Amino acid sequence: MDARQDKRHAGHHGGLRSAVVVNPVKVADLDELRRTVHDALGAAGWPEPLWFETTAEDPGRGQTAEAVEAGVEVVFACGGDGTVMACVSALVGTDVALAVLPQGTGNLLAANLGLSGDLAAGLEIAVERGRRLLDVGAVEDHYFTVMAGMGFDAQMLADTSETTKRRIGWPAYVVGAARHLRDRPMKVSIRIDDQQPIRRRARSVLVANVGRLQGGVRLLNDAEPDDGYLDVAVLTPRTLRHWLALGWAVVRRQDRVPRMEVFRARRVEITSNRAQPRELDGDLIEPGRTLKAEIRRRALWLCVPQPAQDPDLAEDAQAASERGEQLVEEARRE
Repeated sequence: MDARQDKRHAGHHGGLRSAVVVNPVKVADLDELRRTVHDALGAAGWPEPLWFETTAEDPGRGQTAEAVEAGVEVVFACGGDGTVMACVSALVGTDVALAVLPQGTGNLLAANLGLSGDLAAGLEIAVERGRRLLDVGAVEDHYFTVMAGMGFDAQMLADTSETTKRRIGWPAYVVGAARHLRDRPMKVSIRIDDQQPIRRRARSVLVANVGRLQGGVRLLNDAEPDDGYLDVAVLTPRTLRHWLALGWAVVRRQDRVPRMEVFRARRVEITSNRAQPRELDGDLIEPGRTLKAEIRRRALWLCVPQPAQDPDLAEDAQAASERGEQLVEEARRE
């Protein structure tokens, strides 16, 4: 346990000060959510949290910064990937921990935690104070905890309708992906750290901090969220057969995936011959010809299931969910 973690855990015998940053569009019953969070935290001895709602103009970064300024020790991000990413951007480099209360259809970080859609587990994990200090990726003035991408993956996100996502969940992305399997590749130059650029005809270039995709599929078996590196995956399928072979290898978690090269980098610069759609943690950003990403070491405190050292971040998630359900039920009886 380092000095920052000692500081975080010293003297905390009561509840922690917290804030909820919620995207009201993603929540079916905002009043019910508020009652559940208030009751569960109150039953655990925590003071009443501050509440902030996101807006179209500010999806959470400003609200989170305001919560940090108010002296909170935990911020609950309640929404989809965009809400989580906005909260992360305000928490990087602080001693305030992020807790995820998933509400959207994607929730890439929650999927890597094994907590998708589980409100009770998110509350319980925060209350139990399991913490892990993670790396994050930086792109311009934005941050990502899971993955940045350029090309096919961002195009898939752009062509997946919100209506379909609400109706069927993450399989909606398969529909969006099918529309672009035969698109022409992009010509890219990829510079890894200070090495000479490599050139490829790629469909997508992914820069990953953690290895799971939508639906819990693990694309990168060796990606770790605190190893000081980003994993750069270059996907080069050209035909439907190539896509099927790549997908089958990923589903089977094979060590070698056809039509995919993986590099490790502290800093990467990707340049395309034409403007491409781009995304951070499942949220679209402005299209562009370049994507520059670098690692920010040990930059974000994250509330995780115990034991916090588990490399997959999902250890004890089911048990935490069960304990969380018990906490909520006990709170409602009081």
